Amino acid sequence: MTTHNSTGSSHSLFILLSIPGLEDQHTWMSLPFFISYLVAFLGNSLIIFIIITECSLHEPMYLFLCMLAVADLILSTTTVPKALAIFWFYAGAISLGGCVTQIFFIHATFIEESGILLAMALDRYVAICDPLHYTTVLSRATITKIGLAVVLRSFCVIMPDVFLVKRLPFCHSNLLPHTYCEHMAVAKFACADIHVNVWYGLSVLLYTVVLDALLILVSYSFILYTGFHLPSPRSSAKGSGHMWLPPQSHFHVLLAWYFYHNYPAVWAPCSSPYTHSAG
Repeated sequence: MTTHNSTGSSHSLFILLSIPGLEDQHTWMSLPFFISYLVAFLGNSLIIFIIITECSLHEPMYLFLCMLAVADLILSTTTVPKALAIFWFYAGAISLGGCVTQIFFIHATFIEESGILLAMALDRYVAICDPLHYTTVLSRATITKIGLAVVLRSFCVIMPDVFLVKRLPFCHSNLLPHTYCEHMAVAKFACADIHVNVWYGLSVLLYTVVLDALLILVSYSFILYTGFHLPSPRSSAKGSGHMWLPPQSHFHVLLAWYFYHNYPAVWAPCSSPYTHSAG
């Protein structure tokens, strides 16, 4: 196994080492990852199937939930199978091209999920604060445009990451103490200036995930304000003519998403891809 490139030439192969210091626990560590991935795969697939086949669920909130399930399937499938290959077969080798591909899908789907959660917050805001115009504002065409905008935003802001990593010469160690390739974790092993990578990574984080979180917070502030002044939740449902869904349901989705992606102690391979950007 190659551990260090001493010739000064840029290497094109990286070795993912899993979680440092726990190499002898791979078998036991693989069990929660495998079970979690199996539950996530089957659960998200079931959600997608039910929403697509059940016409009564073709409402904006459920369509956004379907988008979130698709994005989560992509994110988990991009990271967990490789982690399991490391745990079970010590197959940590990954090419630079494979590493860059993983970086793109991890970051893009992470930002896409953040955008979908913002769209779900918008849906709840309109349903509660302006129920009479709900079906007009969130029409099928509008939902399609929002979905395309979310995907396009994630693609546009992450594509520069690919080129920023591809341009770097890697002449330091090629051992990555992770189960997946992440932008800054890979960039810090380059033998070139990476200030552009650092600042761009932080900018993407601030203007996507952080901004989305602030907008979600604002939308829920309006929802709570309106909720306290409504005579009853179901009165708005009568005016809008659609099923009223309590904001708690979206709030639980939000909590689950942030817990799932930002606590590596629980779900290390799928933790926030930007947790290393400040380093």
